Amino acid sequence: MVLRLAYAGQAESARRQMAAGRRSRFDAAMAGTVGRAPYAHGSTPIKGERDYREATVSGAIVVYYVSAGVRTVTAVQLNNL
Repeated sequence: MVLRLAYAGQAESARRQMAAGRRSRFDAAMAGTVGRAPYAHGSTPIKGERDYREATVSGAIVVYYVSAGVRTVTAVQLNNL
């Protein structure tokens, strides 16, 4: 299943601050991991909520919500390592 990726607030701001090459690699990694299998790839639930998750993707810690009903993953926090 392929899900649409969206970036909200702080996550979009942090993504835009990445250098172009890094952002391209990050976007490709997000599409190939979280965008295809949001409950896999070493992600862990936060606060006991299955759809509120954290994962390390391409050198960044990403906090995101999974909305399977609308086939969307929304990143709400992004911290570059």
